[in-house]
Amino acid sequence: MPVPKRRRSKSKKRMKQVAWKITPPQLRPCPRCKTLGVPHFACSTCGYYKDVQVIQFKEKKPKEA
Repeated sequence: MPVPKRRRSKSKKRMKQVAWKITPPQLRPCPRCKTLGVPHFACSTCGYYKDVQVIQFKEKKPKEA
């Protein structure tokens, strides 16, 4: 098994740890319905992508008792 030749110094260890960052997701408003969504994906609210409807949502009918 390979083993490190030398001990990693505190500064090198900390430099490696700094690279791991959590970034918030980039959101952009839908040009059609103005809700925030992920770029390059179809809108989860209206189902449109580049002015073309790619997702057909079923309309919910109220239950009548």
